[in-house]
Amino acid sequence: MNIKHWINHTIKKLYFSENPQYEARLLLSYVSEYDYSFIMKSDDILLTRKQHKLLNSLINRRSLGEPIAYIIEEKEFWSLSLRVSCDTLIPRPDTEILVEQALSKIQNNFSILDLGTGSGAIALALASMCSDCEIIGVDKSKKALKIACINAFKLNFKNVFFHYSNWFSNINKKFNIIISNPPYISTKEIKLLKKDIFFEPFNALIADQDGLSEIKKIIKKARYYLFFGGWLLIEHGWKQKLSVQNLFKKYNFSEVQSYQDYGGNDRVTIGKNIIK
Repeated sequence: MNIKHWINHTIKKLYFSENPQYEARLLLSYVSEYDYSFIMKSDDILLTRKQHKLLNSLINRRSLGEPIAYIIEEKEFWSLSLRVSCDTLIPRPDTEILVEQALSKIQNNFSILDLGTGSGAIALALASMCSDCEIIGVDKSKKALKIACINAFKLNFKNVFFHYSNWFSNINKKFNIIISNPPYISTKEIKLLKKDIFFEPFNALIADQDGLSEIKKIIKKARYYLFFGGWLLIEHGWKQKLSVQNLFKKYNFSEVQSYQDYGGNDRVTIGKNIIK
């Protein structure tokens, strides 16, 4: 079977996908090791029996709802190609808003803490832009930390380090910037989610107290780990802006401001530490 025939056949199987042709070519690129752009121009190349068998296996996984990123073990974030696994959240474009806002506050030689780093996406994005800053990413999942370390090694970034910590449990210094994309989906919202999200680690997605329990923990303790004038930046749900802003103010953060994601939804709130 040639590439063109296989893609046309596979598109029908991926009818549930928002972009079945893209996914078919992405899987084909993964298995054949041809560049995506090369596949688009090379319809007549024949697939080997081994490739065809593997592709059918991957398509079956995708048809069951498994995210394409987990199947090919890769996801792009901030123009960086990152390894991902079922032990990490899949980085999403809206989280780049969090990175953008952090960059607007970062100065030379800042120290930065990324809480719940997962695949290391946020920490590595900042490391790619701020080579003179020291960036530490922490997570309570040792399997996720292993993925983050693989990404740092692959990208050859020397200014980012990953350690085990359950939020601030193993942190003993202060930072200029603390940034986090914590769990913020409430249990009530689970039934509204797309089925592919159920392949992602629930402890990185779901939080108690209407999705605010982990956000509250971070905001409450962050002031003890921020320098005076340091910034805390948190990603949250689109309905949580006012609740998160109130938490920032309750725990003595000033200049509290929220920002929308690319879809026009409230997604990130930041605040400045005014406690010495």
